[in-house]
Amino acid sequence: MTLLSGLGIVLAAVVVVCIVWRYAQWPCPSWLVPLLENPYFQAVASAAVLLQRAGVRPGMRVLDAGCGPGRLTLPTADRVGPTGHVTALDLQPGMLAKLQGRLTERRIRNVDLVQAGLGSGALPTAQFDVAFLVTVLGEIPDQLAALREIHAALQPGGVLSITEVLPDPHYQPIARVRQLASQSGFREQQLFPGWVSFTINLVRPADEPATVTQPAAA
Repeated sequence: MTLLSGLGIVLAAVVVVCIVWRYAQWPCPSWLVPLLENPYFQAVASAAVLLQRAGVRPGMRVLDAGCGPGRLTLPTADRVGPTGHVTALDLQPGMLAKLQGRLTERRIRNVDLVQAGLGSGALPTAQFDVAFLVTVLGEIPDQLAALREIHAALQPGGVLSITEVLPDPHYQPIARVRQLASQSGFREQQLFPGWVSFTINLVRPADEPATVTQPAAA
């Protein structure tokens, strides 16, 4: 077998895995954390840029949905400060364990961890000023239920900031995000376009009433 043919087989295998991964809607496993924290991702969608785009300020209550190992959670906790709070939600205990280790190491105390899937009813309503979905939407089986839950979890006037990055196998195009946003009651606030990534900010209309409830006990 020549080197060229060997590379072709590897490339074909990667393509097959990406296709299967995309349509199976598998979440990124915890052992692939280095893939989430590579220089490319930092260049096209850095935490500092995403926080600025969403307008995160000291004292805010923020939801990091599909938080993974905390690439965005940790700088968000720093940005909102001791008067603010971050809820980090992820389906995978392995991801939350990595995040908890980092929180403990850095002595960060303004973050709560929630192990749950979006759309399961685990979130309180009318609690958050900002919510993030960063390269997560395509991994969710019931995307509409997830966005409706986040919509309810935001205060009226609260912002959901969604970021998608190529070549993520679960990449969702802008048209798909806009369709889901409309169906779940959001209004588009601002689009930050790019060649390989985009961020779209969606807002829960400020004229909607806020009915505050807590999630049901497990």
